[in-house]
Amino acid sequence: MNLMESSNKYIITFIIIMTVVAAVSLAGMRELTLSASTKNEEIFSKRSVLLTVNDYLGKGLNVNDLSDDEVLKMFNEQVEQVVLNINGEVVPNLLAERIDLSVEKKKAEADRLLPLFVFKNEKEKFYILSVRGSGLWDEIWGNIAVKSDLNTIAGVTFDHKGETPGLGAEIKDNPAFPGQFIGKQIFKDGEVAVLVRKGGSQDKTYEVDGISGATITCDGVTEMLQRGIAYYLPYLETIEN
Repeated sequence: MNLMESSNKYIITFIIIMTVVAAVSLAGMRELTLSASTKNEEIFSKRSVLLTVNDYLGKGLNVNDLSDDEVLKMFNEQVEQVVLNINGEVVPNLLAERIDLSVEKKKAEADRLLPLFVFKNEKEKFYILSVRGSGLWDEIWGNIAVKSDLNTIAGVTFDHKGETPGLGAEIKDNPAFPGQFIGKQIFKDGEVAVLVRKGGSQDKTYEVDGISGATITCDGVTEMLQRGIAYYLPYLETIEN
């Protein structure tokens, strides 16, 4: 083997080794990053669920002031997780936190699963329903806590993928918007009646004020609530007050 061939062999070997090392390093970094990202998403989702009952935590607690570990502890101790099928039947051996409504939304309606979270304090149970719909630009979603009378909203949280800042994004960014839902009634004559009204609410029992300049997003919230909550009706009708 001459000097040129030896040199080329060395270079090729070096490149192969460095490629393998880089690939392994990148794969390891991806796994570490993915693990941290997954945990952060889990904590964010659980915090969002707990925020719907923020006024009922007691002892002056505020979910936004809790550390990640405190959120996980409270969630694990005070939240029961239930998974339902579209007929309102409990599906055993599944956790609600593992149900991704963005995935369920793509299934045939008859095959969809619904996550349900039940928060318990010393005096009352709250049934937290998860809903998903469409805004102006992309998907929107939320959680609605229902008091034990199964008709009064205790609190809501909303989020979105791509609504316009200062307009549709206000469903999440402006606490005054979800705050309007507290105390509203959900059902009227057996139908979901809660809605967002353009130009201002007319029936204070069921309606909240829309966001100026965000009509399509607000209509999306109404549609999401009326359709999404209705999915839970078969189960709610089995609960004895």
